[in-house]
Amino acid sequence: EIKVAEGDKSTLSAQAKETIGDRPLISLQLFIDGLQTNWSNPGAPVTVSIPYQPTAAELNHPGSIVIWYIDGSGNLNCVPSGYYDAATGRVIFTTTHFSDYAVGYNQVSFRDVTADAWYYQSVSFIAARGITTGMGDGSYSPDAQLTRGQFIVMLMKAYGLDPDVNATNNFLDAGNTYYTGYLAAAKRLGISNGMGDNLYMPENQISRQEMFTLLYNALKINGQLPDGTSDKALTSFNDAGQIAPWAKDAMTLLVQSGIVSGSNGTLKPADTTTRAEMAQVLYNLLEK
Repeated sequence: EIKVAEGDKSTLSAQAKETIGDRPLISLQLFIDGLQTNWSNPGAPVTVSIPYQPTAAELNHPGSIVIWYIDGSGNLNCVPSGYYDAATGRVIFTTTHFSDYAVGYNQVSFRDVTADAWYYQSVSFIAARGITTGMGDGSYSPDAQLTRGQFIVMLMKAYGLDPDVNATNNFLDAGNTYYTGYLAAAKRLGISNGMGDNLYMPENQISRQEMFTLLYNALKINGQLPDGTSDKALTSFNDAGQIAPWAKDAMTLLVQSGIVSGSNGTLKPADTTTRAEMAQVLYNLLEK
């Protein structure tokens, strides 16, 4: 038996109560033969939708409406897949474990991301979910070129893939910094095999075909590869022949699914990408 019930806010910490406010808190529970049983299965994600009427302020920034997972210690953890669907009036998310979940609002702004910028919505969306914390000093640096280290961290945060804490087998250039544990997890999971000689080259600028290959691998690991529903074929792009052999499977599927649309009949596989462009890619995938 699966139960979806109203959660008990009286058990929350004062900080959690303040953060959630009067927004819905639900409890997902599994019972077998009448006994509550813990359930967690990364291979069987469950989709949950919660009816919700945003406030006027929240409707001005719907991308900042999030889902909090309340862990055993009472801490609030943002669920990257959570989003508000205006068409249904529901907040929707997927989870691989049953627990307590709450609707939240977490508006994050950066001084160099203005409301009239084309990337404002996407950057605000991933920031609200903790996928990015910016570059420090309240800035996001939208026009800066994205590095391989930055991308792997944001990618894995977006799909709930945790870093390895005590990695015994990492890339030689993983160092001891913000991306170290994420590189170890990416290597262990098969998301990245590096650039040869057991090097990942985290400070190098990332090319579009590298970015889309890592994205494809992460989606595959998570069992979330999209269906190829688009009529677009890889061969319809003028520069399809410039795609590296190791990137063709990824680029083919992402083009067929409509995630990669190209520009003026080209895919520009070897071009680098900006932090703003990367935010838009993740936004398109997470905000369905």
